Amino acid sequence: MSYPNQNPYGPPQGQPQGPPQPQYGYPQQQPMQPQQPYAPFPAGPTGPMGPGGMPGISAPQQMPGSTKAARVMLFVLAGITVLGIIGLTVALNQISSASAQYDGFSGDADSMFAIGKGAMVFVMILQAAYAAVALVLALQFSKGANGIRIGTIIFGSVSVLCSIPFAIAIYGIPSFVLSILVIVFAAKQESQAWFTRPRY
Repeated sequence: MSYPNQNPYGPPQGQPQGPPQPQYGYPQQQPMQPQQPYAPFPAGPTGPMGPGGMPGISAPQQMPGSTKAARVMLFVLAGITVLGIIGLTVALNQISSASAQYDGFSGDADSMFAIGKGAMVFVMILQAAYAAVALVLALQFSKGANGIRIGTIIFGSVSVLCSIPFAIAIYGIPSFVLSILVIVFAAKQESQAWFTRPRY
């Protein structure tokens, strides 16, 4: 004797039941999706660090040509200045010998000779300091930092200003031209890269 189905809305007996149906009054929940991991931040450039920390610009391993040219010109300026000191020394000796011949004359001549010799000695001292600064800067090009480059540019600018009065004469033109070239070559980007290269 069979009994009637107690659940008239359920599946008939003997048949497999399907997935559970949602109950009335409750919204059907979506299955939770697994969270995707965050994408890693893009890696920065891994190239060699150049001067000033700029990536992708390799630091020069050898002194660039323009930097070498600026150093050679500093040596030449120092040499020209030393030759000028030698020339002033010879002229000073001639003035001293000439002043000895005029000892018996008026005191105006003696004072003029004294003023001339004092001025020449002062110029010789300035030239000696000029040559010393040029040599020190040139010798520091191989291991000096960016301060040497800036000092070279300042030295070249002062040299140009001091050479303008002498550039009117022929003997002042070489110093004037070389000083301008020192500024140009020291201010180039490859010279800056050389002086700001990392040192280990």
